[in-house]
Amino acid sequence: MTPGSVLVVDDDAAIRTVVAAALKREGHRVATAASVAELRRALTTGVPDVLVTDVVLPDGNGLDIVSGLMAEHPNLPVIVFSAQNTLATAVRATEVGAFDYLPKPFDLDALTHAVRSAMARGRRRPADQSDAEQGGGPSLIGRSPAMQEVYRVIARVVSNDLTVLISGESGTGKELVAKAIHDLGPRRRAPFVALNMAAIPRELIEAELFGHERGAFTGAQARVAGKFEQAAGGTLFLDEIGDMPMDAQTRLLRVLQSGEFTTVGGARTIRADVRIVAATNKDLAQLVQIGQFREDLFYRLNVVPISLPALRERRQDIPLLARHFLDRAVEDGLPRKQLDKDAVALLETLDWPGNVRELENLMRRIAALSRDEWIDAAALRRALGDGGGILPIARDAGIEAAIRARLERIAIEEPRALDDGTLYDRIIGEVERPLIEMMLGRHHNNQLRAARALGINRNTLRKRLDTLGIATRGEDGAGS
Repeated sequence: MTPGSVLVVDDDAAIRTVVAAALKREGHRVATAASVAELRRALTTGVPDVLVTDVVLPDGNGLDIVSGLMAEHPNLPVIVFSAQNTLATAVRATEVGAFDYLPKPFDLDALTHAVRSAMARGRRRPADQSDAEQGGGPSLIGRSPAMQEVYRVIARVVSNDLTVLISGESGTGKELVAKAIHDLGPRRRAPFVALNMAAIPRELIEAELFGHERGAFTGAQARVAGKFEQAAGGTLFLDEIGDMPMDAQTRLLRVLQSGEFTTVGGARTIRADVRIVAATNKDLAQLVQIGQFREDLFYRLNVVPISLPALRERRQDIPLLARHFLDRAVEDGLPRKQLDKDAVALLETLDWPGNVRELENLMRRIAALSRDEWIDAAALRRALGDGGGILPIARDAGIEAAIRARLERIAIEEPRALDDGTLYDRIIGEVERPLIEMMLGRHHNNQLRAARALGINRNTLRKRLDTLGIATRGEDGAGS
């Protein structure tokens, strides 16, 4: 590594001192500045090999300065760091042509490595700026170190068409990331089309992806465009790609290799003008090893991997997320609720097997059912309840959503239970238990009345009580 000159700009004297010392140990010549004015004066005496600057400076915005410097000094690599740890900051840094972006607090080894890379490779090519910055941006919330790494990867891929594979547990926000990549990239004006592989019958997946001609199969009364055609010019998001059957994997691989496809029952070749973003909550590498996923397709999809952290791995983001979901509930017409510090502290202690989706559902439940505007820890515990292991669900979501949420939790905590033959009795029991217990409570443990309310006979109820291990205390000779 050949040492060079580095200019460090930050209004915090302690940061300037620490960064300068670390770079000097690498052999670099280091100058420092505390403001935009000092930066400009330093540049009049000579342009450094690398500029390292904060975003927020006392007399200006570092990113605005970088944008101007790119025009004046097109070969100057700039490394930006900031305490404004948002996706918008990371993307803006890339858009203005920054070589790298580091969120504060950053690791000094990461900074020195970035400086070495900047000197070795030269300035990164600026991202496409054909469209102005969009206000608001995607709804990715969080400033934790784990999310900062996600933002950095997103910022680096938005300007190109590289295939992205997003992995993470259910409920971590994989579709939000896919949508952010689309909305911030040059394809933003074209469609974003999502397809959940787990929700489509095996025999219909190819028709859903590539479309079909009239008469291609029984029931095909007219030509229908597939998702590849619907997403033309835009982004095709293939969710739960790990559930794609092997024969459909083969067809998808051919399309990714050739860039062309034909409809089911058709002969005309159609160009596939889409960006592919795939997502999975499964370990595709492990599926490859056991022969359930094509290795060549895995490598085609895994060009740019993005691993989303579970909510328990980014607990410092929970207050931001909770506030965001309560604000959204207000926008949907629900009463405004606020969490006190004890309630927030309790949220941060939970494991959240359902991740961000579970937190969102709990916040909506609180907004809909809690009477008080301020929610304390006691009220939060009541809202959490026992629930028989079922995740909190959004208002009016229904029992189907509750069961799906329960299955998602089992898939995370006990994946073997999905295949060991116990699932049916387990789910039926978990639904049946609170139903029977509530009816017994309503009728003061009178089994005859509870059975009549349930629409079953008393003997059937007694058998279910024994099977489920529900103990009762009789009333008027009707209990056990």
